[in-house]
Amino acid sequence: MYLFFFALLLVLFQYMNQKSIFESQEQHITSLQDKMTQANDSIEKLNDRVAELNYFTLMGNDNAMTYFEKLGMEASQVEAFVSDAIYEQNFESGGNPLVPLEPMYGKWIVNKVKFLNHRWVLADFSDGKYWGDMVVEYFFDENNQLQLTPLSSVLYPQ
Repeated sequence: MYLFFFALLLVLFQYMNQKSIFESQEQHITSLQDKMTQANDSIEKLNDRVAELNYFTLMGNDNAMTYFEKLGMEASQVEAFVSDAIYEQNFESGGNPLVPLEPMYGKWIVNKVKFLNHRWVLADFSDGKYWGDMVVEYFFDENNQLQLTPLSSVLYPQ
């Protein structure tokens, strides 16, 4: 008889222990599912933001890419070619001639470029102390020669 009560208490103890473990795991699974839902929502919002930011880029603008395809060029190759052409001008003796400002501290160097579409590039420039941005127009003439023209610039105050 004592053995029966002992076995019954043991079974009852195991049942309660397993039930609490199961409930704990269920709460943990629910918590992880909530976190996963929040993470997926964040990823979706970030993807929407990236798509919005890529709208004003050469590679994100179908019309701009079609423009180059009609000329027999590929947009990614044009982007690389124009970027290289802008950066190569940094090695000119007086600094990059695309920067329409007189040097103040040293020679102007273009640090970064961002393509807006099939015509315009934003460029960041610096002389080591002063910083600025400019808009550069690029165009391929009838001989497929690259023409670079600075349109506007801004110098940030110190």
